[in-house]
Amino acid sequence: MIAAGIGCRSGCPGAEIAGLVRAALDEAGVGADVLAAPVRKRFEAGLREAADLLALPLAFVEDAELAAVQDRTQTRSARVEAAVGVASVAEAAALAAAGPGAHLLLPRRSTPRATCALAISEVSA
Repeated sequence: MIAAGIGCRSGCPGAEIAGLVRAALDEAGVGADVLAAPVRKRFEAGLREAADLLALPLAFVEDAELAAVQDRTQTRSARVEAAVGVASVAEAAALAAAGPGAHLLLPRRSTPRATCALAISEVSA
């Protein structure tokens, strides 16, 4: 199971998110099974558009799940933590969505409006 975790600003276009995910997958030399984002972003049109462009299912991760994996993230932002309550969004979304035993395959990569990280697990979420 490979999950592409996403963090994004409101209104981020799907093409920007999809391009970032494609670049991350190319860098890691893998394909993804799911696109994951925080549940608070469930109404972001750009996330749904990116999932369609990438032909991936879109999974939303609860805040408690994001918080539960913070100790396994590699990059943290004090600004993001102050805004949303967790210091790492993309990495945490990837880890949580990849399932038990997941670890980061590729830490956070970013554009001006989005972040992406990849996590892998032998166990399906």
